[in-house]
Amino acid sequence: MSGEMSTAKSITPRRLKIAAIVAVVIAILIVAYGIASRAADESRLKQWTAAEAIPTVTVIQPSTSGIGQSIMLPGRLEAFYRAPIYARVSGYLKIWYTDIGAKVRTGQVLGVIETPDLDQQLEQAKADLATARANESLAETTAKRWQTMLKSDSVSQQATDEKNGDLAAKQTIVNAASANVERLQALESFKRIVAPFDGVVTSRDTDVGALIDAGGGRGPQLFTVSDIHLLRVYVSVPQDVAPAIHPGMTAQLLVPGHGDTKFTAKVDSTSGSVNAESGTLLVELSLDDSSGALMPGDFANVRFDLSADANVIRVPASALIFRSAGLQVATVDATGRAKLLPITVKQDLGRWIEVASGIKAGDRIIDSPPDALSDGDEVHVAAADAPSAAPAAQEGAGHEPD
Repeated sequence: MSGEMSTAKSITPRRLKIAAIVAVVIAILIVAYGIASRAADESRLKQWTAAEAIPTVTVIQPSTSGIGQSIMLPGRLEAFYRAPIYARVSGYLKIWYTDIGAKVRTGQVLGVIETPDLDQQLEQAKADLATARANESLAETTAKRWQTMLKSDSVSQQATDEKNGDLAAKQTIVNAASANVERLQALESFKRIVAPFDGVVTSRDTDVGALIDAGGGRGPQLFTVSDIHLLRVYVSVPQDVAPAIHPGMTAQLLVPGHGDTKFTAKVDSTSGSVNAESGTLLVELSLDDSSGALMPGDFANVRFDLSADANVIRVPASALIFRSAGLQVATVDATGRAKLLPITVKQDLGRWIEVASGIKAGDRIIDSPPDALSDGDEVHVAAADAPSAAPAAQEGAGHEPD
């Protein structure tokens, strides 16, 4: 019994020591594993955080090929010919034959003016002409008689010359009286108010018995005749688009009251000068309206389809960056870093911007760049470059929408 107790006493401390050492080693291993695991987690977290800090962007590639533009502008329609008819003689309107809306032919009588004063002047002029011719005839007979007597020396040369001079004076008086009669007869012809060309009576501003004053274009007009088989369309085109408008090109018209019906007009000419106040070019178009569907004075929306500009570059408005440094766009370089480029805008089309300078067709432009994006920041491109940033037709203020 005593031997067994002695052996137990000698073994237990040694075992306890070994156990303690093993426990310490295990504790050290556990601590080391925990430290290593935490360090690995921190490293992974840092890597994840760094990766998440790189913004993911979508890039587009602007193109200059096939970029067309449609611009819609207000216009007004006018008759191809429009003639306000004024009175050339004074009197009273005796009768009128055509009212508004009547179709008339060239030379057709619109009305007749009663001119008693002019009639009396013409009768007096005719009487004066008859008197002048009688005096001329007498002067001619006297001059011939004195010319005959001069051959027999019955009268003097001086007296004969006086008779010949009197005849010349009488002939001149006849000519003047004849011209006065012709003048009054010409005025008499203006008693009949006639249409100057084929067209439609678009106004009648007189009535039977009205006092007519020969105003020479300054008084009130009696009738207005308009030729509406052709219509003129006038449009004020902004200066930045004016160079693309030229005679011979066509435009489409949408006229309120005619639904979706489109009318085709052709550019005839331009004013050749930009209005200093409005900054627009006046363009004249002609429109065949043989059917009579349209009317002078109509408002129309005129659409010009402009040809593509091989030098223009367009980007979406969402790609613009507005900062204190000015208007910029962000591009992605070959190393995957952002580069901010200042640009100059040529034209604002609303959803799309025409860029005059600052970028090239091959640049990769970031669409909707992050607000915190800075020059030189690393970015991640989410997808392949789009083939083009601009569609065939753009929208904007005064432009036809997509």
